[in-house]
Amino acid sequence: MNEVLKAIRERRSIRSYEERPVEKEKLDQILEAGLWAPSAMNRQPLRLVCVTRKDDCDRLRRLNAAVMGRDGDPYYGAPCIIVALCLRSAATGREDASLALENMMLAAHSLGLGSCWINREREIFDTEEGKALLSGWGLGDEYMGVGALAIGYPKGGPVQAKERNESVIVRVM
Repeated sequence: MNEVLKAIRERRSIRSYEERPVEKEKLDQILEAGLWAPSAMNRQPLRLVCVTRKDDCDRLRRLNAAVMGRDGDPYYGAPCIIVALCLRSAATGREDASLALENMMLAAHSLGLGSCWINREREIFDTEEGKALLSGWGLGDEYMGVGALAIGYPKGGPVQAKERNESVIVRVM
């Protein structure tokens, strides 16, 4: 089977991670995959923020849990969180950032890492504390959150795929 199609079929959302950090070389490759994602008119209106500093990861965990109104870790203990942001003024910014997130999930899988798409970044970065976090990263409030990836070494065995609903596909020929 084609390697890309195989990776698409095998990749799963991972919700439990080992504590060990992800090597910089692997993170660089994952980020490069995001960089090469398509964007409308190649405008590239996004920023990918790779967070491994424990204080910032913990802050993201707390902010995301607060948006959900729950305790716990919405990033499942991952040692790395990659936040995807886009320019608020970009008509297709969310779509462009989403493409980058998917590319990075496939890249992580190909490198033996797990990932899980996490939501609520838009709400996080619309708060005053979220805007302060952006400012600390050298970004202004012209960016809005789209999503994030929990990235790390999976804890436990492989996750089995659920059946796919073939009726999702409609052919007009």
